[in-house]
Amino acid sequence: MEQQSFQPGCLPLLIGSLPLLDHQEATDLILEYTPQIPLWPQLPAYAQEGMLSQFLPGLPGYVQKGDKEYLDTGSESFETELLEFYETYMGIVEEKLDLDRSLFSLDRGRACGFFQLMDTLAGRETSPMAVKGQITGPITFGTGVKDQDGKAIFYDEQLRDAAVKLLALKAAWQVEQLSPLRVPVLLFFDEPALAGFGSSEFISISRQNVLDCLNEVIEQVHVRNGLAGVHICANADWSVLLESKTDILSFDAYAYFEKLAMFEQGLKAFMERGGIIAWGIVPTQDPESIEGETPESLSEKLQAQFRQLEKMGVEPKQLFEQSLITPSCGTGSLSLEHAKRVLFLTREVSKKMRRI
Repeated sequence: MEQQSFQPGCLPLLIGSLPLLDHQEATDLILEYTPQIPLWPQLPAYAQEGMLSQFLPGLPGYVQKGDKEYLDTGSESFETELLEFYETYMGIVEEKLDLDRSLFSLDRGRACGFFQLMDTLAGRETSPMAVKGQITGPITFGTGVKDQDGKAIFYDEQLRDAAVKLLALKAAWQVEQLSPLRVPVLLFFDEPALAGFGSSEFISISRQNVLDCLNEVIEQVHVRNGLAGVHICANADWSVLLESKTDILSFDAYAYFEKLAMFEQGLKAFMERGGIIAWGIVPTQDPESIEGETPESLSEKLQAQFRQLEKMGVEPKQLFEQSLITPSCGTGSLSLEHAKRVLFLTREVSKKMRRI
């Protein structure tokens, strides 16, 4: 398919969050360590750049009171806002109205890192090989955002549908904004909540619910010729992701490779259709692991994982071409010293894998 023209060849890529307060400093750090595929930084030190807050504006019924954000479906304006939301959505999807400056565009006050990256890249003479954006995935967003009664909006069919459409077009907006760079655009959906799929906490969420939500947001990325990735930083039912339309599977290879390797047939089929694996081989969960690992130890660990996929029948050349080297998760909760070491390890492991 047209979106699958990118072969990263074990290039390094980051996840998104950094423990900094200055967006230009964060952007410079990203370009220092991963210039081939930069991404826009998310700085969770700012409350408005949290996983939910950053993408909430635009949803019907959205209310912010102090540090509390929720949807008020009982407000007098809710029905009007809901109607306007769907009218705008349909105008963009069916009538091809301008997505920029709509309620689906990112706000500079909440996504300063996006605009900082765009401004910085505009001033550079050389273009990257690709560029990455990211957004919270529909399952994590829908189960995290609450209504006025404290109920997760995912369990309200109408609110869930609106949330999925909001994320789909906010992702699409990113792809449109990044496309003038004339390089492949990767758009990742961060889905930590999918680690809980199948547990008692999410017992009422069906496999089809997950697939429908993921495929709807992915479709809007594909319509704009972007590549869609899904990132999960813990164990999950990997068969759901492998069955979805995602182009890139991003996972914690440092801790959960053996869990993913259990899905042999799904993995082989994913690779055969051109799927890319983002190997989160650099640990981010605890300082001891970050300090204790080296580029050599991590590249050896990753090579062993590659060999296991080769035994499944995946060709070495194909595996190399369809792989990215990443941290296992973002670094926003780490010290700056440890975050920089994660970036260093990611870059160096990539260099070693590309020399093999």
